[in-house]
Amino acid sequence: QVQLVESGGGLVQAGGSLRLSCAASGRTFSSYALGWFRRAPAKEREFVAAINWSGGSTNYADSVKGRFTISRDNAKNTVYLQMNSLKPEDTAVYYCAISRYTVATPATPESYNYWGQGTQVTVSS
Repeated sequence: QVQLVESGGGLVQAGGSLRLSCAASGRTFSSYALGWFRRAPAKEREFVAAINWSGGSTNYADSVKGRFTISRDNAKNTVYLQMNSLKPEDTAVYYCAISRYTVATPATPESYNYWGQGTQVTVSS
């Protein structure tokens, strides 16, 4: 059974930074693309960032480009999301996910078949 566990969320002031981690178990982690999504209150889940199996290709939502960085450590079965220059509109529950793809960096939730439980990020103004 695949398990994804996010950590690193919390409360931070605008302009601050957080680093999210997502540890995976139960599957060949290194063979698949990974992604981060988020869901703000009363909004739909939205794509944040994705990284392919090797880490050689990444994809970002326009809203976070230049501020967030996705990375992975296949030896540790962990994917990270470094979030800098945080804004109040970044407040959301953040989810990591494992894609069914390898080379691609998909931005649609339908491309992912395993999800974590989420970690809350709150950015105060």
